[in-house]
Amino acid sequence: MLRDLALGLGAAALLHAAIYRRRLSRARAAEAARLPTGTLGIIPGAEPIALDGSETHAALLIHGFGDTPQTVEGLGAFLHGNHGWTVRAPLLPGHGRGLADFDAYGSDAWREAVHQAYASLKAQYETVVMAGLSMGGALATLEAASDPSLPALVLLAPYLTAPAKAERLAPLAGVINLLVPYLKGGDKVASIFDAAARARVLGAGAVPPKRIRDLVAVAHDARFAAADVRAPTLLIHSRTDYRIPLPLAQRHQGFFTGTATCEQVWLDGCGHVITVDFCREQVWAATAAWLHRHAGPPTPPPCRAC
Repeated sequence: MLRDLALGLGAAALLHAAIYRRRLSRARAAEAARLPTGTLGIIPGAEPIALDGSETHAALLIHGFGDTPQTVEGLGAFLHGNHGWTVRAPLLPGHGRGLADFDAYGSDAWREAVHQAYASLKAQYETVVMAGLSMGGALATLEAASDPSLPALVLLAPYLTAPAKAERLAPLAGVINLLVPYLKGGDKVASIFDAAARARVLGAGAVPPKRIRDLVAVAHDARFAAADVRAPTLLIHSRTDYRIPLPLAQRHQGFFTGTATCEQVWLDGCGHVITVDFCREQVWAATAAWLHRHAGPPTPPPCRAC
């Protein structure tokens, strides 16, 4: 009997492994067909952003989970073109590529990438500020907590409190990952109300369960780190954000007990990705005004043709 049971379990394990590999292969192939990568292994349009402007003032913009710098491109162009900032928006590890890369890189790599990008700008520019979208806001919070000299911080729909569904899934992510390689991505219509903007998004259509665990861990750590942030902090939220529902977003300002200046701006008529949705111009203007108020106006670059 034990021998028959062992043989049965072994056969079931082999069958599961075969089904798992087929699902893995199909999901990766479907994602590659939807968003093919270029010669450097990056989806065209998802490349890091580098806009050179002021020689004294630089802004680090950090995109969200499963997304790319494309979601902060408009904000970066506004800060650079309208206000003269030098802008950097790195592509987080595992993002903007195929699903195999999303499998390979987790929260440690994301945190290190933000730290390195910030340190690089600090070594080159007199004034460096940060703005982060969604999980990028949580990563910016973690970095800001370690640098009391940061002059200004802007958090755009920051992922500081994970919804109940993500909280329930996170502890089981390892087990779920053994059963299914990927989960379906979030509701894109609820994330971005503007259909034209939604059509341009380059975010992943599937998510490895273990990355949900990383996302929740980043949110938890950032929530506790918020008390150590000393920089003047602006929070911008949409009242109709399905990822960060209003009751959760209303708690966020209270986490930043270590800064003398923390304000919260509320938007209507847009979803979670507020930097590209209908309210984007309000977001860009509010961000620029906050940075100008607390970090000063960028010094324009010298005139090369003068």
